[in-house]
Amino acid sequence: MEILQLPPAAIDALADGDLDTANQRSQVALTRHFSLDRQSLWKMRSAQLAAAPDDAGWITGAIVDQVSGQAVGCAGFHGPPDPDGMVELGYSVDPLFRRRGYARAALELLLARAAREPDVRTVRATISPDNEASRNLVLQYGFEENGSQWDEEDGLEIIFEAAAGNQSAQPQ
Repeated sequence: MEILQLPPAAIDALADGDLDTANQRSQVALTRHFSLDRQSLWKMRSAQLAAAPDDAGWITGAIVDQVSGQAVGCAGFHGPPDPDGMVELGYSVDPLFRRRGYARAALELLLARAAREPDVRTVRATISPDNEASRNLVLQYGFEENGSQWDEEDGLEIIFEAAAGNQSAQPQ
């Protein structure tokens, strides 16, 4: 499995709600999961890339099953490390592909990336209180609850954080 960086033109098309054009611009076929209820994510990422093109290597990409070549979801960071060395990660697996280990594999890839980056000290995940699967997953990798926040888009989120590099490749 890999997380494939999407070209800015594909991200712009997703921001416009145009999955057909996004697929023409992407190196892998994107499912409806990339456009359903995610247009605001792509609008943020499109604006982010317009303002800071160097963020491209950090932001949301496609989770790709390397055996089938299928995009099965999206994952990445919200951006590069902030001045305190914190990165926030996110992942979402297409409901058609859930319960097959893709979220775990994406999380492990993101944690490994964070561990390799000298500027990253803290990894954050914010999770809806009713998303028990994601909560249980991050807890297996040493994340600890560190408060809550209100997100204008997603509502109440529980904040989980871990020191970068302290997660094992295998869950605890």
